[in-house]
Amino acid sequence: MTEAPLKLFNSLTRKLEVFEPVHAGEARVYTCGPTVYNYAHIGNMRAYVFADVLGRTLTWKGYDLTHVINITDVGHLTDDADAGEDKLEKAAAGSQRSIREIAAHYTAAFKADVAALNIREPARWSVATDYIDEMIAFAKSIADRHCYMLDSGLYFDVSTVEDYGRLARAVTEEGEGRIDAVEGKRNAADFAIWRTTPPGEKRQMEWDSPWGRGAPGWHLECSVMGEALLGFPFDIHTGGIDHREIHHPNEIAQNQAFCGCGGLDDARNSGAKIWMHNNFLVERSGKMSKSSGEFLRLRLLVEKGYHPLAYRMMCLQAHYRSELEFSWEGLGAALTRLKRMVQRIENLKARHAELVSASMPDASNWSHEEGWSLKQVQDDELESWVDFFINFDASMSEDLNSAIAITVLEDVLARKKVLPSETLKVVAGMDAVLGLDLLGLTRSDLRIRPVSATITEDEIEAALAERKQARAAKDFARSDAIRDELSRQGVEVMDGDPLGWEWRLER
Repeated sequence: MTEAPLKLFNSLTRKLEVFEPVHAGEARVYTCGPTVYNYAHIGNMRAYVFADVLGRTLTWKGYDLTHVINITDVGHLTDDADAGEDKLEKAAAGSQRSIREIAAHYTAAFKADVAALNIREPARWSVATDYIDEMIAFAKSIADRHCYMLDSGLYFDVSTVEDYGRLARAVTEEGEGRIDAVEGKRNAADFAIWRTTPPGEKRQMEWDSPWGRGAPGWHLECSVMGEALLGFPFDIHTGGIDHREIHHPNEIAQNQAFCGCGGLDDARNSGAKIWMHNNFLVERSGKMSKSSGEFLRLRLLVEKGYHPLAYRMMCLQAHYRSELEFSWEGLGAALTRLKRMVQRIENLKARHAELVSASMPDASNWSHEEGWSLKQVQDDELESWVDFFINFDASMSEDLNSAIAITVLEDVLARKKVLPSETLKVVAGMDAVLGLDLLGLTRSDLRIRPVSATITEDEIEAALAERKQARAAKDFARSDAIRDELSRQGVEVMDGDPLGWEWRLER
């Protein structure tokens, strides 16, 4: 089987590029992680689904992946530039908890969302406050040539590096409008490397430095942890498209200063060869923002009866560089698509169990290994599936086109007159990339009770059993009465449903 070259869109060069690793056989990836002052919105989680699919694809292509995701527990201001308060200091001031308690709580919540979405754990969770000494050393190494002092801290002079702002393509004579105006700045786009604690104030998180007691700037953290854990240049840096405008250009400028690098015509001078960004999740009603009171986080989806992997399916159905519009109808359609796959796989498992020898007790367990690669698939005896693998590999190799790859997987599941064991192996290989846990999910997993439902599942099943008996006895009046009573309790009876789900709780 001829393997397609992996092509990825580089935001820095604005073009598709064939992936050629810095270190042969390796792929080193850094993903900007959360600032742990609040729960993650599902729009935030789209970035980590995207990064996970990228990592799984690199594994599929046979690379030894090292993936780092940082946890920002200091330094990120309430504006993405240099405006406002530190997000964690502000959160602590409004509660009875310390910053460390707040960070620990929201870090655990974020990691729970990661697990619920079947996102693989990175090789390293890097925590900002673990790298304060390294941040100070990094800043000292560039301060003389690239920085200057103001009363509020140490600032980076963006005019001292070539091609500042090329990633954003948004530099104007007036400067970037979102950046806070600070008296004394040489250039509007200059940004804080170290923020000095104002006289008379005391922060929960502050450290001594050559520029006074204070805390690091947000942009400094990622430069330091990326270099410390992956080395400059590493292969790929990912983040949301919002990072493309300020945070990543500032990170790149720091990287150029640290390395003594030249301009960005050579992308390696940015610190990473490829910069990748997922687009926004768009929720047009405006009813799901933090300020509206119904914050659109993963737990809300579950409370309304949707499995988290329905959201992952929703993300995969769109290209990562396209805007993804969220709606409850769209999420429901993604859940139905996932249900169809799971039902087909359960049928295949049942057929396989009937065919295998009793001496193979684990024969129906086709869950894949984390490191399943394209080479392993090629080495297996799946000759009749070659065209499916070629199409699947071509889709994922064309800038992670998961939307097309899902249709290839559906074609695999629709194939007739083949051994169920072969189909399950093929599904396992492809799902190792898509990460939908298709071989682990069951129908019962996908039937999640909305929190508003009061009737129990046992009561539903008992009522349906009674209704079935009434229908068999042609007592249609009783059958209709049971259906109507279930409807009043929020249960939709799904007669004739091709999925065979029989009922669902209305959301």
